[in-house]
Amino acid sequence: MYTLAAISIPFGPNIIEFGPFILAWHGFFTFVAVATSVYLAVRWGTKQGLSADAIYSISVWAIIGGILGARIVHIIDFWGPIYQHDPIRLLYVWQGGIAIYGGILGGFAGGALYVIIRNSDRFLAMWGSVYKVMPFLGEPNKAPLPPIGLMVDITTPALLISMAIGRVGDIINGEHFAKATNLAWGFIYTNPSSPGYQQPASHPAVAYELIFDLLLLAAIWPLRKRLRPHGMYFVLYGGLYSMGRFFLSFLRVEQIPYFDVLNQAQIIALIVMAVAIPLVVFKAKFVKPTQDAESGRRGQRRAR
Repeated sequence: MYTLAAISIPFGPNIIEFGPFILAWHGFFTFVAVATSVYLAVRWGTKQGLSADAIYSISVWAIIGGILGARIVHIIDFWGPIYQHDPIRLLYVWQGGIAIYGGILGGFAGGALYVIIRNSDRFLAMWGSVYKVMPFLGEPNKAPLPPIGLMVDITTPALLISMAIGRVGDIINGEHFAKATNLAWGFIYTNPSSPGYQQPASHPAVAYELIFDLLLLAAIWPLRKRLRPHGMYFVLYGGLYSMGRFFLSFLRVEQIPYFDVLNQAQIIALIVMAVAIPLVVFKAKFVKPTQDAESGRRGQRRAR
């Protein structure tokens, strides 16, 4: 049953299908989102005196961690109905199956671990041993890496922009089912190849999240140079995003409910809020924006 006033989405999930090659809307916008996030992080980071090469290096490991985290969280959610019975599908990443929370947490873990390990004495000693055998790799010197807190604070607005871009692919793709609605902005998918084909007009839950991401960006943007210590801006983003995602997820129709009422994203959101809210309340403080003028250069000098 379709609602006459609903918004029709006529696209299929794929842009191009040529033999085994498939370019999906979801994958295309994910690529654009990641590229935009890296570009903005480098642009804003270099303005604070950070090394562009260092940011690129951190970004590589953050992307790797984000991909692994997004996949692992999805697998945990669908282990029982899918992967337990067909483990080989764990490797079928081209068929989709990622979770945005896994991407955020995995990306943070990947980038942070790189910063911690890259300049550690143990790693430099190991590199020194390898250098004796393969000197073409370069001498084991410390890299001018920024503190983790500063790096994630710089990346936070870029992350919100990239999340909004990624949701455009989700809107077109049609795989995120939501509750039916009679509202004029309900979505229907009219392409027979769409996962949402023949579904009733439903809430555009992922579009709501896109709008929420942009509103959250506008709300916290003025605080990017005022919230300290470094890292609290990222924590504030995590807490506020989780709060919004928790309530918006009630509009989603998930295959696997937890405790009969919550989905996996809501469980993770509650955990993130339980960590983020006390940190912001008891540790964060406001400073004058002028106090941040040399913070990036000081962090880089300490790394050297």
